[in-house]
Amino acid sequence: MSDFVSGPAVSEAKKTLDRLRASMRQTIKGKDEVIDQVLICLAAAGHPLIEDLPGVGKTTLAYSLARSMDCAFSRIQFTSDLLPSDVTGVSIYDELERRFIFKKGPVFANVVLADEINRATPKTQSALLEVMDRAKVTIDGEPHDVGAPFMVFATQNPVDYEGTFPLPESQMDRFLMRLHMGYPKAADELDILRAARNSYDAITLNAVATREQVLHVQRICQEVFIEESVLGYIIQIIGATRTESEFGAGISVRGSLALKHAAQARALLLGRDFVIPEDVQELVVPVLAHRLSLLRQSSDPMEERRSITASLRRIVGNLPAPL
Repeated sequence: MSDFVSGPAVSEAKKTLDRLRASMRQTIKGKDEVIDQVLICLAAAGHPLIEDLPGVGKTTLAYSLARSMDCAFSRIQFTSDLLPSDVTGVSIYDELERRFIFKKGPVFANVVLADEINRATPKTQSALLEVMDRAKVTIDGEPHDVGAPFMVFATQNPVDYEGTFPLPESQMDRFLMRLHMGYPKAADELDILRAARNSYDAITLNAVATREQVLHVQRICQEVFIEESVLGYIIQIIGATRTESEFGAGISVRGSLALKHAAQARALLLGRDFVIPEDVQELVVPVLAHRLSLLRQSSDPMEERRSITASLRRIVGNLPAPL
């Protein structure tokens, strides 16, 4: 295992993640599991999609992460009249220089909060496809790097909410995990009411991780050891989704890679330099569920998701985990 990553490197990466967790807990009350899932996305260099009802803290969660890191942050409020160029930027002709000059859009940041992403039209949503996949934006045939680290932290309201557009499957596949906040417990909500903040703009958090430290975490995450039997376990789970009669189509190769990288990130978050089957099991639903649809689609989106979740858990329950 030491051939992959050293103990001190894992320890240093875990300390960075621990500092980020402690910082986010100052503003996000009673949602430790969600915070850990967001940090898994960060370590794996993936993009989280937070889906829930308005007003439960989705934007605050994203803002808390961004403010806890010494990285560039931008927020895009997605609306029905938002244009793709409003996201990526546009080339403008400069009369003095007699040439086109590219004006960068808000996507050029380390953490991009795509707020209520499903309120924009599919054409505008698709403006994020390339940058989420390659951390590049191509304008007039010329690629532009957005920098590293790079994370699109998207929030969306439930798909059956008025004024929303379902995200295309190609974009859903680019989110590492789909997460849910849920209502806080009474004691946690009481703490929220006692706080003086009226909105996330009033959040004052000091950065506890530098850009270089975040990049170090992401490099170490790629080197976390994953044994052949655990890789085979992932392949069995993915293969089962492709033969499951309830699903319209199985998980793609991108999905299997996502599950592997997320499992490595969870191991790192817990201070291990190797992946165990439990890492895979705990992440099957948040990593895979949003990539699947039922063969016979339900008119109730929430019922469909419950069915997909139940099917994934049944698949995991029926497969023997490697020792």
